Amino acid sequence: MTWMRCSACKRDIGFGAVHWVCSVSTCNRHNTNYKFCTVACWDSHVATLRHRDAWAVEERAPRTADAAPPPAAPPRPAPIVAAPAAPAPSRPPPPTSDHPAEPARRVIATPTPAPAPAPAASAPTLAEAEAEILIVVSKMKKYIRERSGMNTSDSVADALSDHVRAICDEAIRTAATDGRKTVLDRDVPKLRR
Repeated sequence: MTWMRCSACKRDIGFGAVHWVCSVSTCNRHNTNYKFCTVACWDSHVATLRHRDAWAVEERAPRTADAAPPPAAPPRPAPIVAAPAAPAPSRPPPPTSDHPAEPARRVIATPTPAPAPAPAASAPTLAEAEAEILIVVSKMKKYIRERSGMNTSDSVADALSDHVRAICDEAIRTAATDGRKTVLDRDVPKLRR
């Protein structure tokens, strides 16, 4: 089932599938909403828009249609320039009735109510938070390539995210033991080399 189409090659991105978005904020606005199925598609987008400092951010599509983002808003029509209004009559016209037996009625225009605000997105559940990638994948791959010349599998980001979660959990426990509600750098376990 299709969640969205790739903004570059137009291939389908399925529900729950990994995809990439641009780190530049203007590429992630509601009216642009660029999504890419591969880093190569994102790279073609960067070449077209000539971003100076950008990277691909790996994300996962929602697993159900209920969590899917709304489609991009259609472009706004050009404003209509109205001719100057005729001067208002000094007295309102007398009320009229279409039916002679009915008493005359005056129609009063009521303003149309504003649309109800969209419901706020619910906070992610613990299961969703534990499935999120906590690593900037493009930066990790760049580091490994520059350091060793090696390529990196996408599954490395999942394993590293699990390590980061474990380190964060340990730091949370240390802060709670000290009676604090703020995790400090001293709560993070020391790096073992």
